[in-house]
Amino acid sequence: MHAQHHIQVSDSRQAHVARLVLQANLAYGESNSPSGSFVQRLKARQECREYLAEALELEPENASALGLLGRVELDDGQLERAHTLFNASLSHQPDQAQQYCNLGYWAMKSERPALAEQYFLQALDLDRQSAAAFCGVAHAKRLQGQFDVAYLHYRKLLETGAEWDSVYSGMITCAEHLEVQKADTALAQDAIALLSKSGLPHQEIGRFVGAIIHQQYDLDNPQAQIFLDAASEDELLILALEKTLMPSPAVEELVTLLRRAITAEVAQTVQLRDELQPLTLAIARYVDRTGYVLAAEEDEERLISTINNSISAQLVMGESQDAMIASLMLSAMYGALFHQDFAVHLGQWNLVDWPLALQPVLAASYYDRATEEAIKQNFDEKAEELCLAKADVPQAWPSWSTLAYRSESSLKALMAEDLRLPVDHLPATMRVMVCGAQSGQRAMELAHYLDDVEVIAVDESLANIAKATRMAEEMGIDNIVFWPWSIAQRFVADGHKVHWLEVGRLPSSAMTTVSLAALTSSATENGAVVHMHTALEEHTEGDRHIRDLISHNKLAPTRTTLRQLRRMVLTNKQDSTWQSLLKEDDFYSLGGCRDRWFQPQDVHQLKELMGMVSNEVEWKLVKARDTDGHSLATGPVQQQIQAEALGSEVQSLMGQGLSVYFVKRR
Repeated sequence: MHAQHHIQVSDSRQAHVARLVLQANLAYGESNSPSGSFVQRLKARQECREYLAEALELEPENASALGLLGRVELDDGQLERAHTLFNASLSHQPDQAQQYCNLGYWAMKSERPALAEQYFLQALDLDRQSAAAFCGVAHAKRLQGQFDVAYLHYRKLLETGAEWDSVYSGMITCAEHLEVQKADTALAQDAIALLSKSGLPHQEIGRFVGAIIHQQYDLDNPQAQIFLDAASEDELLILALEKTLMPSPAVEELVTLLRRAITAEVAQTVQLRDELQPLTLAIARYVDRTGYVLAAEEDEERLISTINNSISAQLVMGESQDAMIASLMLSAMYGALFHQDFAVHLGQWNLVDWPLALQPVLAASYYDRATEEAIKQNFDEKAEELCLAKADVPQAWPSWSTLAYRSESSLKALMAEDLRLPVDHLPATMRVMVCGAQSGQRAMELAHYLDDVEVIAVDESLANIAKATRMAEEMGIDNIVFWPWSIAQRFVADGHKVHWLEVGRLPSSAMTTVSLAALTSSATENGAVVHMHTALEEHTEGDRHIRDLISHNKLAPTRTTLRQLRRMVLTNKQDSTWQSLLKEDDFYSLGGCRDRWFQPQDVHQLKELMGMVSNEVEWKLVKARDTDGHSLATGPVQQQIQAEALGSEVQSLMGQGLSVYFVKRR
């Protein structure tokens, strides 16, 4: 009886441990649930730790508990502890696919993707059905630059129902690195699936989608025939026009030809066929995204002018919406409705009063612009736009729709785990300043995915500030503000400090009152981090040639001038002078061209800032990454920075594309 009693006690203890491990797993699942807030997820992770501590106290060699505790430590950035726990789990219970999977993610966090791949393959050997291990192989392949292999893995995961955010994110990253050499039905279906899924950063696959369309329409063949009716039924083409921007001269020419074909048919038949309306609306959204960069022939301009006059007359006469809808579609393919003489009359209707299919075009072409114009009125810089023609008012750039996928975290956690910095002295809410935020995607990602920050985003473009402010309000991101440099300088002059300063696009030479180095020095104090990039963009041979033309001829940044400069490039696109420029996304937007040619980044701002942080007494380099995101030894990079500060051009980091993090010592 006595022996049997001990067996019952042992069984009871094992059952209790099993329940604790199950509860820990449930809590860990909650800690990684994207539906919960970061605070809720931290609380769930702490509960997971408590369950595991109790389980391991009762059974110190429980393999499942050891492995799960390793995952918690890995998530908290404790790589050595995690590695020890995974191996301890395997020593007590060999051949666990889950622990080899965990070791794979440990190796990835340790920036050893080749080793990670080995671990994931070991996990698959033990469990051929492990989606987590298969996904791990995909991630490891991607980090090793094997984008085509990784892409096929991600595709397979989606086919089997593993529609995880990380899978979509990885697939989009790989897609932009693929070379599309021929028309491929499978790739076209992938592109349709990605563009059809809401919530993805479709702006990141424009090059990929453009390459597929390039091959499908045989755009390298001058004899290729483009049929308007076929294009109007092309699901991929219409989705691409609605969702992204395709940086390709050939695709731009295709869109221009299709627009002209629609207009020519309307000129002949005096009606816009129902079958052409989806394509017309898609082109209207696309050209708005480009800032109306597409050139138009004189006969098109005359017809659209006649249509605009007709719309004005219809509005004055009080005709119904239905009578002018086709005319508005056509007008929106050539210019923003907000800029037309009849714009004031459109305000009598709310956006929801219009037909559903027309609403996205009207939002982009009229209502969003009206909102942004109201935002601009809050800044003194608005006075500079008052003398410009409506069509010449700068447009925001880059154009984006959705934030890229990131895991939610806290800035303090990133500073502690990634930069190995002490964080105990930091406040509950940290202040981040993003200098050169442009239209705000990166700044909003910091505000959205970090739970302990307030973000000040600074830019010299009022259009960028207005667009980003509007989008932040629409997304409900309330811990961010967008300011021009003048307000940011006053903010710092009043003695306010930031804990993290990030440099995006450098100020242009037009910003004569701005010193990025001086602002950084004044805005930071002991323990503050400065993150910058050493790449030199907008300095292709073509850019230099165009800026020389602008200077020599004293050109103004009007829409007409920008279109003429672009036409010169496109007419001579085979010339080696323009090859690098034609590969740049900026070239395919009026706002991008305006920035590159009339307000290029001032390299001296970066040199001055690099010279300041080269002072090892006041600044310490704590992290450096290359263009692939791999960490570099900080010693050699620091030596290069100091050599450059002393005038050695041989060891220059400028243009190498490094991402560097400095912490202020005092």
